[in-house]
Amino acid sequence: MKDRIKALASEYAPDLISCRRHLHSHPELSFQEFETSKFIQQQLESWGVPFRAGVAGTGVVALIEGKNPGKKVIALRGDIDALPIEEANDVPYKSQNAGIMHACGHDVHTTVALGAARILQQLRDEFEGTVKILFQPGEEKHPGGASLMIQDGALEDPKPQAILGLHVLPAMETGLLGFRAGKYMASADEIYITIKGKGGHAAAPHLTADTILIASNLVVSLQQIISRNNDPFSPSVLSICAFNGGFTTNVIPSEVKLMGTFRAMDETWRFKAHELIRKHATELVHAMGAEIDIDILVGYPTLYNNEAVTGTARKLAEDYMGADNVVDTELRMGAEDFAFYSQVIPACFFRLGTGNKAKGITAGVHTPKFDIDERALEIGAGTMAYLATQF
Repeated sequence: MKDRIKALASEYAPDLISCRRHLHSHPELSFQEFETSKFIQQQLESWGVPFRAGVAGTGVVALIEGKNPGKKVIALRGDIDALPIEEANDVPYKSQNAGIMHACGHDVHTTVALGAARILQQLRDEFEGTVKILFQPGEEKHPGGASLMIQDGALEDPKPQAILGLHVLPAMETGLLGFRAGKYMASADEIYITIKGKGGHAAAPHLTADTILIASNLVVSLQQIISRNNDPFSPSVLSICAFNGGFTTNVIPSEVKLMGTFRAMDETWRFKAHELIRKHATELVHAMGAEIDIDILVGYPTLYNNEAVTGTARKLAEDYMGADNVVDTELRMGAEDFAFYSQVIPACFFRLGTGNKAKGITAGVHTPKFDIDERALEIGAGTMAYLATQF
């Protein structure tokens, strides 16, 4: 089976590159992936792969049944949306949609998932069980397309026993795969704070509630929520990233707005921290003579890689790629809505090396210069197909 998959992945490699370049040239924002969804459906139809479209809006769920299809069901996931970034690469497949770019590699993820679907469809008489492939919208935007896919029944009828997903990693050379069992990626919640008080002349601060001063104190003191309350062995980050207030040099404004993000690796601490942030912020602002509106938007949960599933996936990856080409990856405070799947069924989310220092392909994700070594497409598609058949 391994040799058959490698041969098909190699045979389809030129088509994978063409597919990825088409997707890269025509990126669409979260939950607006209408043409991307049509393209995915066209590809699946051309290979005779049955699917359900319109899942969570623009999502597509493909189903490939091998022999004895009820024996086991394994899901694969590829996200399909792009980012609001203007591409700075000078390449033939540069984005044709102004201000939109596949800067996080979802064009790669979609191509890999399509490639795996094509391989699996070709080999469906040679493996047992069913492979369900989720082409998911809206990974980059709250509330996360994964949560909506789950609500729309993507993990039902039939229900997978495990789900696998991958993500590009430009810091890792092409040819390498990275795995980590257990806690892997952080939760991500958004914080919105508005401080309101009596504004006035800067020369008479005693007649005002100095919202700038109050907000400044709050930004600094909020860090104590992490340093004095969280277990230091459990990573957590609170960052205030926007401070908006005032409009001139001699007026204390009546309103200041703060925005930030809170990240955690532990779900219990995550929601305890929300309570502490609300309490601390409210009491400090009131004590300094102002009013406060605070909203914490609950986002993606922590991403947990099931130990048994991840252990098996890693061994299979070593068999497919060679043990020297499979490495450990570190904890990451970034967030991924694949985490929603990991909270529902056993999951493994791993990394696909896409960098090539010799060719100057080193730009990080979410940057205007992001690109990949396209040899990674054949590796990704083959690996996903092999893992699915062996599970």
